[in-house]
Amino acid sequence: MSGAPVKEQRVTKQRTAISAALDTLDDFVSTQELHRLLHEQGTPVSLATTYRILASMADDGELDTLRNSEGEAVYRRCSATSHHHHLLCRVCGKTVEFEAPEVESWAASMAKAHGFTQVQHTVEIYGLCPECSATCVTQAAAPAAP
Repeated sequence: MSGAPVKEQRVTKQRTAISAALDTLDDFVSTQELHRLLHEQGTPVSLATTYRILASMADDGELDTLRNSEGEAVYRRCSATSHHHHLLCRVCGKTVEFEAPEVESWAASMAKAHGFTQVQHTVEIYGLCPECSATCVTQAAAPAAP
């Protein structure tokens, strides 16, 4: 048997609280946002511990991670267990998971055409969700205040 040994994580009160909080969220969340939420719920977890546990959970494949427009890591427990992508609203953070076989085919053909092997990719699409689009249109159509 080969490969790296499986790292077993200690189940602490803090890790359990962070995991439970993530289960209640539908969208990506930053470490600081999650830390604030935990404290609002009365769960005393330090910011450093929150950073460490989220990074560990992401390393273990329990969370998806990406960078927001400010370059900050954000985390989400996704419902999809297979490779997938995300649509993300730039205004409210709403996230939609989707699978895209055509993207997978395109990525494989590009890699093959250029001799690349063991290829991985990430596709995240940023835009405005229907609700934020409607709000932007409504605000743009409203007359300016005198």
